[in-house]
Amino acid sequence: MNDANDAHDTKGAGGASGERRDRWAEVTGAPTVSDRYAEEYAARFARLAAEGGDPHGEARFCDALLARGSRVLDAGCGTGRVAARLAELGHSCTGVDVDPAMLAVARRTAPGPDWHLGDLVALDAVGLTPGYDLVVAAGNVIPLLAPGTEVAVIAQLARLLRPGGLLVAGMGLTPDHLPLAEAPFGAGEYDEWCAAAGLERHARYSTWDGSPFEPDAGYLVAVHARPAEPLLPEHL
Repeated sequence: MNDANDAHDTKGAGGASGERRDRWAEVTGAPTVSDRYAEEYAARFARLAAEGGDPHGEARFCDALLARGSRVLDAGCGTGRVAARLAELGHSCTGVDVDPAMLAVARRTAPGPDWHLGDLVALDAVGLTPGYDLVVAAGNVIPLLAPGTEVAVIAQLARLLRPGGLLVAGMGLTPDHLPLAEAPFGAGEYDEWCAAAGLERHARYSTWDGSPFEPDAGYLVAVHARPAEPLLPEHL
């Protein structure tokens, strides 16, 4: 199993607008985290790498789906671990997170990607240019959104994809893969939200290493695709 499937792999979940309180705030006790928390979060993965662990499973998984030089959006990027690694692998990367402390670490440690402070619930307001080859929401981003905002967030992520582009999301389905007492939704419900956003299910896995997904899996790596635009008849 890839180390990044850890139960405490929780990045900034993008926040919540208005009076909604996201589950990330419930976990941390505040809508955003302290500078110390952000630094400690980043240091955790640095220690993992130093001890011979694999902190880049998500990036490697996404890279295998992409042509070199692809446009990638890391939604709920936290301290930028995934986007930074994909940039090192030759992709054009953008990261968005609602947490200023997390983004400060990303900007300091990985100046290559384009980092934006923004709320995934109001992602249209960030002003991103559509046409991404891949959008990744790793680190339990979707389960930690404010309850009831999941459909709107997925729809906005889908609109940023080019035709044929991919939405890749990793999420815990059981408490041992979540910082929550219970999973807020299941794999089937997530599929329904993606379908409502016009996305088609491409593949399911139970780890970022690509292990097959089973009905009793505690973790889901889901790949959904925006359908390619139909070709026009040759006589038109």
